[in-house]
Amino acid sequence: MFPRGADASDTRPRHRTVLRCALLVIALGTGLVACGSGGNPLAQKPYDAADDISYNAPSGAGKKADPDKPLEITSADDDGRITDVTATDARGRYVSGELSADGSRWHSTSPLAAGTHYRVQVSTEDEDGAPGRKLIEFDTSTPKSKKVNVTFGPESGTYGVGQPVTAELSEPVKDKAARAIVESALKVDSTPAVQGSWYWVDDKTLHYRPKDYWPVHTTIKAHSNLAGVKISDQLWGGDAKDVKLTTGDRLIAVTDAGAHQMTVYKDDQVISRIPITTGKPGFATRNGIKVVLAKEYLVRMRGSTVGIAEGSRESYDLNVYWAARVTWSGEYVHAAPWSVGSQGYANVSHGCTGMSTPNAQWFYNTVKPGDIVKVVNSQGKEMEPFGNGFGDWNVDWTKWRKGSALIGGTPVGPSVQDRARLRPEMV
Repeated sequence: MFPRGADASDTRPRHRTVLRCALLVIALGTGLVACGSGGNPLAQKPYDAADDISYNAPSGAGKKADPDKPLEITSADDDGRITDVTATDARGRYVSGELSADGSRWHSTSPLAAGTHYRVQVSTEDEDGAPGRKLIEFDTSTPKSKKVNVTFGPESGTYGVGQPVTAELSEPVKDKAARAIVESALKVDSTPAVQGSWYWVDDKTLHYRPKDYWPVHTTIKAHSNLAGVKISDQLWGGDAKDVKLTTGDRLIAVTDAGAHQMTVYKDDQVISRIPITTGKPGFATRNGIKVVLAKEYLVRMRGSTVGIAEGSRESYDLNVYWAARVTWSGEYVHAAPWSVGSQGYANVSHGCTGMSTPNAQWFYNTVKPGDIVKVVNSQGKEMEPFGNGFGDWNVDWTKWRKGSALIGGTPVGPSVQDRARLRPEMV
């Protein structure tokens, strides 16, 4: 075997070259450098280590590796060894691995992704310590199983500090171990950084929120590393589109149903106090923290959508303006010119928060989706944590963390089908 970097005509053993160089350096002293690049006989361009390693990934057109099997690389040179392996896929994800103490074998310890191209750089060293390199490239096959695609929400844009990030899965994931794989691949990064966690609402829905409301003017990015990752025998990770959110000012509207007044805070400073009316007995407004879901200039509201018989004393069919929606079951903050005489004095609505048209227009133009509406001192039930809007903030942080598959817990929300039915309107 010829020394790396020497031609076939050079028959001198490499160890003699090293020895002579060492002796020459000693003889010449410290003021002179000799024998090769930088005085180091081993400082040379890495040789092609193709003949010194073997691996189990197939090569050649049309051949693909099984993502269920670990990647193995072994040294084929009895006198050499593997010194390092770096494996990445087309998305830039690294494959973790383990190298034996003697450098004879490296194997991956994290799963390979399906339907993905890999680049693997292998570093070696021969018996003389000369460095070698080999680049391996291969593709993994795509199993015939269901893909779990991820849809993040809401759409990219600016929201209030109460806006959760959502992830909707295209296939249900029930097993806790499988959920942990999914959750660990769903990333939410923010600037400034905050403590946050995912919560499994049901088999196909996750919500992410921080411990407290988002800081003002935060940048939030949600992305997935799930593509090609094996979730279970029947499920593999699919595609996802990143979303980028920013938060605006901290706007919180506190609706005091007992005092018949709404106090609106911007960055903890009072900017308005508004006379209101809320739900009367039998239709009392829900207590708790709600998040503005949408703004609708005009909404047709009918009593029949909330179970009130047409033609009955409580029946209504109205066009309502300047409406900010806070629940899917039909609760809004909106203009109610018909009840101005009761606003500030009595609760006469069917569950919504009503105010004068000028006040409603101001509120409509001031709030945005993701802002907080908190109802206190009402005789109504508590806001649902899930399924009727974003009641996420009504779950204390300890319980919220238990809704993570990486920590423990089970979903408490209604099914996807139940949530789809919550669409009526009330006044």
